Parts: sequence; structure tokens; C-alpha cells
Amino acid sequence: MEQPSPTSRVSVLLPYKFDMAFTYEAQGPLAPGTLVRVPLGRRMVVGAVWDEPPDEAVKTRPVAEVLDFPKLPEDLRTFIDWVGGYTLAPRGDVLALTLKEKLLEAPPKRAKSFAFGGADAARPGPALSVIQEAAAVALRSTVAEAAFSVTLLDGVTGSGKTEVYLEAVAAALRLGKQVLVLLPEIALSVQMLARFEARFGARPAVWHSELTPAQRRETYRAVAQGRADVVVGARSALFLPFADLGLIVVDEEHETSFKQEDGVMYHARDMAVVRGKFCAAPVLLVSATPSLETAENAAQGRYRKLDLPARHGGATMPRMEALDMREAPPERGKFLSPLLVAAMRETLAREEQAMLFLNRRGYAPLTLCRTCGHRLSCPHCSAWLVEHKASPRLSCHHCGYSLQRPAKCPTCEAEHSFVPIGPGVERIAEEVAELFPDVAALTMASDVIAGPAQAAEAAEKISKREVGIIIGTQMVAKGWHFPHLTLVGVVDADLGLAGGDLRAGEHTVQMLHQVAGRAGRAEAPGRVLLQSYDPSHPVIEALLSGDLPAFLEQEAALRRPGHWPPFGRLAALIVSAEDERIADQAARALARVAPQGEGVQMLGPAPAPIALLRGRHRRRLLLRTRRDIAVQPLLRAWLAQVPLPRQVKLDVDVDPVSFM
Repeated sequence: MEQPSPTSRVSVLLPYKFDMAFTYEAQGPLAPGTLVRVPLGRRMVVGAVWDEPPDEAVKTRPVAEVLDFPKLPEDLRTFIDWVGGYTLAPRGDVLALTLKEKLLEAPPKRAKSFAFGGADAARPGPALSVIQEAAAVALRSTVAEAAFSVTLLDGVTGSGKTEVYLEAVAAALRLGKQVLVLLPEIALSVQMLARFEARFGARPAVWHSELTPAQRRETYRAVAQGRADVVVGARSALFLPFADLGLIVVDEEHETSFKQEDGVMYHARDMAVVRGKFCAAPVLLVSATPSLETAENAAQGRYRKLDLPARHGGATMPRMEALDMREAPPERGKFLSPLLVAAMRETLAREEQAMLFLNRRGYAPLTLCRTCGHRLSCPHCSAWLVEHKASPRLSCHHCGYSLQRPAKCPTCEAEHSFVPIGPGVERIAEEVAELFPDVAALTMASDVIAGPAQAAEAAEKISKREVGIIIGTQMVAKGWHFPHLTLVGVVDADLGLAGGDLRAGEHTVQMLHQVAGRAGRAEAPGRVLLQSYDPSHPVIEALLSGDLPAFLEQEAALRRPGHWPPFGRLAALIVSAEDERIADQAARALARVAPQGEGVQMLGPAPAPIALLRGRHRRRLLLRTRRDIAVQPLLRAWLAQVPLPRQVKLDVDVDPVSFM
């Protein structure tokens, strides 16, 4: 007669808003990382056996099922614990970023499998220049070390950074390792997948929000089982259960879209460095305009640095000029300077392509009554409603509220008195259609191009020269290679420089330098025209000179004395409530017991720049410390002193990027 297996207690972390692991009873020992189904209240949920001793004193319930799925690897479990501790998010919320029950479901037997793997690391790549080959040799050596390190690949736009880091990918594949490539924009995966297939003869796995549930399940299993050798994905791909991760590449590492702004507030670039450390893998940060944080880490020797200072294949950097809008203003009611229009005509006459850049979606950012000045605003947010002609509606870009343009003003009751103020890309497209009625134009913005399929269609039209003029938002600034594009016009180079955002200048330089880099990437030289009402602004002067390191040093000189990042640490507390009075009371209660001491300063409370968001009133407090003082212990001790009412929501953002 068989003896029953001895029972044991195990700790199980659940993918919900719990920081603690729960104790369950199992039939026999279960290794950490094992996925199990357990009771939680009246329902059954999936969790992971965790690396901590169970509570021997509590009454337990039994594990209902051990799932037939690869264990979560130790480096991922350690990473989840670390992210929770660093961001002050419950560990269960962090686990939820990787463990979703639907991803564990086996595909139906009749379902077709998505092919994975098959990349040929021995397949020869394109010929590299001497400078490119030197960088590639260094990266191959770094990958061969099979140890944690961080390298910044700093190369001008068009210098062939992708081809160089694909050599590092090939080196990792030869070692039998998996590779993760993080991109800031899923639309960029279109050209990346094509370049990868050309280099290795097979497409990598992809991971982003546009995948179908079936595609997500298949990809998740392939990653966990080691069948997916390379994954190209958005920031959430960082939490996939890689079986043997050997290289992490963060492309366009400076991009702010790598920051998750709600839920678990993490920066994928910084967390990629941490994950690389835990799995003993090299991390490669790639950019033509490195963030000040990354540049400072390289300057201090914490990161290695490789430079690609020239464009590949004999192409030259575009000639950049500022158009003073005070001296060459557009016609009344228009937004393109005659000088820019003339340059567009010359470009199109040579059968080359032109791009107009304006980082503002929709038709107009503001609609007001010309009789009394009433402005149409969102009732739920501190924001003007943006007019969209295509809809046609006015919408809030924060909460999604929308309405049709009113027939009469709600304040003065004047009829048909509302007029659009300022341009969005739709309005620029309208002006372009009037100026160039016989030229095909294409708008690239996130509310027009919804995913990779539409981005691929747009890129194909541009590459085939079916389009003469491209009009776009920040989507066009990232990584695209359009060989026939020779002119870039920035409609409003001053946009983004106003306000008190700590990183406004840095982010504007990065974005405009990147969009300028789309011009002249092949044989024909490029030209960039910046429309500005303040051409002497340091940001405009930095762009014209092309000396970005000097600009970063100026930024560093401004931030260093006050211990602003990256020379100090910063955390934001965002207090919100539907009742403005309750939000104020909670913010003041936190301020009264704020941390104090040398090298520690609390700023606020003050209304957030978007003081009303989705019907909640928001107050912001900032905790700033010297670089050698960790903010997390201070935050934990601080928050433990103030019991907040249930109506109050508190968000903690360590290392904030946005100050909205």
C-alpha cells in the first residue's frame, strides 16, 4: 500500500495588490518558481511559489494544482522583489506584469503554432565601416564575457547603430542565449523586424499590446521554454520569463515612453540594467541623443561607451537652419513660413520627399468663442478640448471625454462663434493640401496609425515614393529610415520649452535632433528648417551647432548644485481625491511630517500642473535628496505616519520623468 506524500508548507506570491506571500499546504516539496493554482477567498487563482520561508503558525489551505509550465526563473523572481522594493509597489502588482492566468492556457489542439527561433547567427551581415567594425568587435567581446555590464552605444543618426548591435545579437545567439530588444514605440518594430529578417533569415518574436490573446499565449510559452531566441518588444517585455537571457538591448534609450506612468511606475531602461545584473547578462543602451542620466553614468565610468561619430556610407549630417518667424511670418491664419514653403517646392521639384513635424495631435489644441472668449475645456480634467476634424469631435487627450462642437456658446449664447486656435497635425495637413494639391501627403500620428500593421503600410508607401510629404508627431522622430527624405520642417520648434518641467530643454533637444536625423540618410544631402520665435534660445542654438555634449554639460551645470537628477534622487507623491478639500487635507497632513535633515528637502504640496484628472483633484509633493541618500527608506517611514482616508489615492513615483 502506497504511503501518502508528506505535506509541506510553501509561500505563494499572488499577482494582486499584496506585498506579502501567502502560506499554503502542498503535497511534497515544491521548488521556488513553480506555478500553482490556489484558493483565495471563494475563487481559485494562479500564483508562484516564492523564495521565502512560509509562516508555520497560520492555518493553511491546500494547493489545488501544480501547473505544467516552466518555473519562473530565479533571476526573474529576484527582479520582481527588487522592482517592488525600489518603486514601493506591492510585489503582487509587479508579479502581475509577468504572470497572467490567460497566458498559461494551452492553445487548442486545432490551433496553428506561431513559428519561433530559427535565427541564423552564422549568416553574414552587411559590410561594416572601420569605425562600425571596431564597435562591433568590442560588443562581441562584451557578450562573450557572459557577465553583467552596461555599454552605451552613442552614434549620430544614420551611423548604422542597428547593424552594429545586431552583431552583439549574433554573438549572443552563437552562445545559445536569448536576446531581448526593447523599443520605445511598437510602430518601430515594423522596420526592425524587416532588418532582423534580412540579417538572420528569420523574424524575431514580438511582444506588445497589439498582439491577439492567442499570439500572447504562444509567445509567452515560447519565451519560457527557450524556443523564442530573440524578442523585440515594448517595455512590458522586460517581465517575460526568459529561460536563458544573455543580452538586453534598449534602443532609443533616451525615450520617455520607456517610463510606465501608472500602476507600477518603473523606467524600463533603468530596470533593464537591473534585470541584466540579476541574470549576469550585458546590457546595451543605444541612442543618438543619450539621456543626461546615461551620459553621466558613462562619464563617471559606471558604463562603458562606444562612439559612432559619422553617418554610414558617405551620407552627411543634414544642414540645420532656424527660420525666425518674426522676420518671415506665415500668412494670416496659416502656420508655414514662406521660406519653408519655398524649400518644400524645391525639394518636391527634385522628386525628393519632405517631412513636417509638429508634436501635437488633432486639428487645433484650443477652441474658443470669438464673441466672449469662452474656452471649451474638459469637465473632468484641467485641459482644453482638442478639435479633431476627422471625427469630427472635440476630445480630451487625458480622459477621452468628447463632444461635438456646440452650436452656441454656453456663456454668451452667441451662435456659431467658436473658432480653432493654433495648429495640430490635421490643420497642417489641411494647409499642405491647399499649397500642394497635386502632391500625395501622409499623416503619421498615434490616433491615425493605430498599430504595427498600419505603420508598415505607411512605411511602405513612403519607401515606394507614393508619398511626397509626410506630416507627423513624435512618432516620426524615432528610428525610421526613409532614403528619399531630404527636407524636414519643424513647424513649432519652441513647443515644449515653456513651463517648469525639469527636463523640458533636454527632451526638446533630443526630439528635434532625432526628427532632424530623418533627413539626408542616403546620397542626397539633407536640410532641416526650424520655425522659431526665439532662435537665440539655448535649445535652438544647441541644435544649430550640433554640439549635444556641450548642451548636456550646460544642463548638468544647472542641475548639479541643487542635487537634481542625475546628481540627486527624486520621488513624487501624487495625492488625489474626488473632493478637492479632502485632497488638500491629505496633502497637508503628509507635508507636516515630511522627512527632514541634511541633504533632504520636501517641495510642496502644490496643485499638479494637471490639477484635475479624470474627475480627481491632484496635489503633488516632491522629495529630493543627495545622490548618496536613498529615498525608499525615507518614503516608507514617511508614509507610515499618515493614515489616509479611503477616498484618497496616493501614487508614489520614484525617479519621475513627467511632472504633469
